[in-house]
Amino acid sequence: LNSTDFSIDALRALSVDQLSGFSEKVKTFMLEQTQQKKGHLESSLGATELAVALHYVFNTPEDILIWDVGHQAYAHKIITDRASSFHTNRLRNGISGFPKRGESPFDPFSTGHSSTSISAIMGFAIGAPKGRKHIAVIGDGALTGGMAFEAINHLGEKKADVL
Repeated sequence: LNSTDFSIDALRALSVDQLSGFSEKVKTFMLEQTQQKKGHLESSLGATELAVALHYVFNTPEDILIWDVGHQAYAHKIITDRASSFHTNRLRNGISGFPKRGESPFDPFSTGHSSTSISAIMGFAIGAPKGRKHIAVIGDGALTGGMAFEAINHLGEKKADVL
């Protein structure tokens, strides 16, 4: 496998029946590229199918996708034009281990660990033009943060169209 096998355009050209195979290729590539510095690899392996599905269904980066726990976003990075530099993930002068605004238009919000995605996506949703979709990916551990609960309450009050 090489980095040219992975891109948003390649993903979106697939049929639904081909998505499982594509996800497996992303996982294999991820394992090959992280031999030197794995760092939270299992979280990203577990979220690969989710990343593939979200980028297949939604029109990212026009539709806003925020990963709450950045170390679940390795597949997201691979299929959003960073496969060729993924071997530098978490290395000095390499790409960040987390979504980072300056790295890609597919990272609209720089994230680190947890509990910020829902409040961040709320901000994007309030100021966005009609028709844009807003997606926050948050894990069970991140839901223990008070900021996440406050954001859920705010979403309910505003009735914002957020997934």
